[in-house]
Amino acid sequence: MTHNSLGCTPFNVSRIGLGCWQLGADWGDVPEDRARAILQTAVDSGITFFDTADVYGDGRSERLLGEFFGAERPGITIATKYGRAGGIYPDGYSRAGMRAAVAASRERLGGAPLDLVQLHCVPTELLREGAVFDWLRELKAEGAIRHFGASVETMEEGMLCLEQEGMASLQIIFNIFRQKPLAQLLDTARAKNVGIIVRLPLASGLLAGKMTKATTFPDNDHRNYNRDGAAFNVGETFAGLPFERGVELADRLRDDYLPDGMTMVQLALRWLLDQEAVSSVIAGASRPEQVRANAAVAELASLSKDLHERLRTFYREEVHDHIRGPY
Repeated sequence: MTHNSLGCTPFNVSRIGLGCWQLGADWGDVPEDRARAILQTAVDSGITFFDTADVYGDGRSERLLGEFFGAERPGITIATKYGRAGGIYPDGYSRAGMRAAVAASRERLGGAPLDLVQLHCVPTELLREGAVFDWLRELKAEGAIRHFGASVETMEEGMLCLEQEGMASLQIIFNIFRQKPLAQLLDTARAKNVGIIVRLPLASGLLAGKMTKATTFPDNDHRNYNRDGAAFNVGETFAGLPFERGVELADRLRDDYLPDGMTMVQLALRWLLDQEAVSSVIAGASRPEQVRANAAVAELASLSKDLHERLRTFYREEVHDHIRGPY
């Protein structure tokens, strides 16, 4: 496993991290014994960066991480998020509410100061007004959190966050199907020494290349109930693409762009790792074998310049116009 610094923090994080949304909710059922096996496989594979949120399973994901790692976890960095749990979205944010939420996350994660707290897709106006960042700075000054960042839905929100002093990281939806960050955001983040954390690198599994138009998902899987944005931002599911169109585009990638000897997952993750501004790619996994396969991509050679250019053209000409929702 290769590692990278996370922005201005002292954290040296694995370039492939583990996204832990699925350990809490919204991806079907992940029993606790399998969740622990996933975490153990991640550690055994050299993964040192784990991303969670207080809203994932109403604290379940945080609790599982806290029980697995404990308060003393040298070499391990756990990032969590605040802003979507407890009914506060979209207009219930307050300094007292944030402090209570951070205290609850600390308790679930073992009691130590939180490594990284990220605003969790909060309204754009809240970011523009800016007081929420002052609340985070207070918590950092008091020692409740070590660093803070934000997870955003749109490039406008990302650029607003990059204007804030003390930002350690910015988490974005970024993948072969969703390349807009290449235009400006990544260069700005590098210039400001803000680490980029990539979520949904496989576009909710589309970029694994195994889905067909007949593929179905459990009732409690967001790929069932949010594929058209009925529950939250449509970009969080299949990168905002209509499912059937996404399957067609994934098939096109496999047939016309996949190098010999590579899997679709390897192509998708290696493409992201080749972006210099990216600190860590938090790939989710619902089975231990997926964790091992994802982690191994960090050791693969970079993709060719020609392939990168072809994939950029593919996005512009065949994908971009089909993306729905704020982007």
